[in-house]
Amino acid sequence: MMIKVIISGFKGRMGSTAVDMVNNDPELELAALIDPYTTEKEVDGIPVFNDKADVLGVAADVWVDFTIPDVAYANTKFAIEHNICPVVGTTGFTEAQISELIDLSQSKKIGGLIAPNFAIGAILVMEFAQKAAQYFPDVEIIELHHDKKKDAPSGTAVKTAELIKETRTYKKQGAADEVETLPGARGAEFDGMRIHSVRLPGLVAHQEVIFGANGEGLTLRHDSYDRVSFMGGVNLGIKKVVNLDTLVYGLEHLL
Repeated sequence: MMIKVIISGFKGRMGSTAVDMVNNDPELELAALIDPYTTEKEVDGIPVFNDKADVLGVAADVWVDFTIPDVAYANTKFAIEHNICPVVGTTGFTEAQISELIDLSQSKKIGGLIAPNFAIGAILVMEFAQKAAQYFPDVEIIELHHDKKKDAPSGTAVKTAELIKETRTYKKQGAADEVETLPGARGAEFDGMRIHSVRLPGLVAHQEVIFGANGEGLTLRHDSYDRVSFMGGVNLGIKKVVNLDTLVYGLEHLL
């Protein structure tokens, strides 16, 4: 049975890549495309809408969202309320928003996924980092993205830090009398560890998790050189959420 997919934010880099992925999968079918600024009414026979409310007459199973943090929460809530399974790659959700969306999905018995990163390699780095943190409590995260990314730190970095926190013994890193001669030089603090954000043109999505101990170090790194690296995870998410009855946070729950 074909899974019918709506893509919100289809004009963006991730959204347009997702369109190509759906078109190349015989098990998936585009049902509608959404972009608030486009003047197109259809693309290759697929209806195009400016407002999410206009898709209510469209039969769809999954809502793929690659928009911006300001609207992704409302889009995800809208999808769940209308019995469409969301697969969301937009980051910037608060813990309260994620909890509220999970509760809503459970009350509606609708599956869904919010994933800070859809690259399988990035998910593996998170899992490896969580394991390593049991033995290396001194850790810093450096995430590097293109200069058009609006949120910092990245959702991937925050998710990595959250997973590390689950197994790491709390430790406030750095010298007790440490002084930042330039504010922000040591990065953002999360549970005693530090997260650094780099924004440069030419980058896509990259992350290093650096552990240090007496006489040794361990570095985990993942690089996405092209947005196609995320499409395997998006494809997996689309096909998995239709069989769930709750929204999950993190692609690792579906692997």
